[in-house]
Amino acid sequence: MTTISSETVSRAETIRLAERLAFSQSFQPIFNEGMGLVDETAAYLDGDGRREVKGLTKAASTLYAAESMRLTTRLMQIASWLLLQRAANQGDMSRAQVEAEKVKVRLEGIGSGRELPAFGDLPETFRDLVERAIQLETRISMLDREIYGREEEPREGRNPVAEQIDLLRTAFAV
Repeated sequence: MTTISSETVSRAETIRLAERLAFSQSFQPIFNEGMGLVDETAAYLDGDGRREVKGLTKAASTLYAAESMRLTTRLMQIASWLLLQRAANQGDMSRAQVEAEKVKVRLEGIGSGRELPAFGDLPETFRDLVERAIQLETRISMLDREIYGREEEPREGRNPVAEQIDLLRTAFAV
C-alpha cells in the first residue's frame, strides 16, 4: 500500500495566487498600470522633462541623463514582461514559449542614483516617475518569481557602468 504524506498532498493542492492573477482578467489592471507608466514617462521626457532639465546644475543634469536611461530601460523591461504575460493570458503563447522569451527580460537588474545627493535636485515629477517604476518593477519581479519559481541570478559583483556601456554599444551597434 502506498502512503502519501500530508506535505505531498498540500503541495499538490497549493493554489499559486500570483499565477492565477497573471493568467486571468485580474491581470489587466497591472498591465494597464505598467503601459500607462510607459506612456506617461515618454510624454514627460519628450515634453516637460526637456524644459525642466535646462535649469539643472551640471551634476544634476548628468544624473538626470543617467537616470533617464535607467528609467527607460527599466520600463522597457517591464513592458516586455507585461506583453509576454498578456500573450500567455490571451492564449497567443504557451507558458513554455513565454519562459523561453522571458530569459531576455531583466527585472531588478538596473541600479538607481536615488542615493546620490544630486538626486534631490532633479525635478519632482521625474523623481516620482523613477520611484513608481522601481515599485512596479519590484511588484512584477515578485510575481515573476512566484509564477516561474526561479530566483533572479545573483547580482553581486555586477558593474552598473559596464552594463550601461554594453547597452550603449548595443543601441549604437558599436
